[in-house]
Amino acid sequence: MDWFILLLLAAIVWFWIDSLRALDAARSAGKLACKKYDVQFLDDAISSIAIALVRDEVGRLVPRRIYRFQFSETGDSRLEGRLTLLGKEVESVIMEPYQMLS
Repeated sequence: MDWFILLLLAAIVWFWIDSLRALDAARSAGKLACKKYDVQFLDDAISSIAIALVRDEVGRLVPRRIYRFQFSETGDSRLEGRLTLLGKEVESVIMEPYQMLS
């Protein structure tokens, strides 16, 4: 019974550390996407909205995490973006439509 509790505790710690790393990767990817499209990444913040275990292209079970962030094209508006990580790789970045200023 003691081993089970120890293994459970180790799994929880591993998941927590892995989630922090994924959050940092998602924040970097969100900033990069905003820089690419010449918009402002707001509040230096990103929040997790979903997580699920799915199979990757090789068939391994990996977490798919979906994050939400906010950006602005002018600094006056707040628009939403969503970013999906499959394991440690960025699967998709979706940003609300915005007016491009010339």
